[in-house]
Amino acid sequence: MSIKIGFVVSEFNRDITYMMEVEGREHASFLGAEVTDCIYVPGTYDMPLAVKKMLKAGGVDAIVTIGCVIEGATQHDEIVVQHAARKIIDLSLEYEKPVTLGISGPGMTRLEASERIDYAKRAVESAVKMCQRLG
Repeated sequence: MSIKIGFVVSEFNRDITYMMEVEGREHASFLGAEVTDCIYVPGTYDMPLAVKKMLKAGGVDAIVTIGCVIEGATQHDEIVVQHAARKIIDLSLEYEKPVTLGISGPGMTRLEASERIDYAKRAVESAVKMCQRLG
């Protein structure tokens, strides 16, 4: 039986997150997992609610979050990633299912973001390994 993965993908910086999503889907297939659900959200900060809805629905074994937070003129990028990551971890623990962090940033330029597209691939790999190891 293959591992069923859900994706929660940020539309902000879509030029980057699109490539992350494609790479993540390809890697899931390579690992024998299946992406069965996908929710698009406006930005990384919006991910926790979509993650919770997907976990509540119960149709996936793990969730991969895909986002890209580029540095701005203020510390907004740090706040966004810190709070999203904290809530994502809380949901993983609450529902006892892996929710992995395929979010690049904060503190990076657009060029650095395009060099970190493989974060999605790493997050998919973590999700699959966690499902295999935790049963």
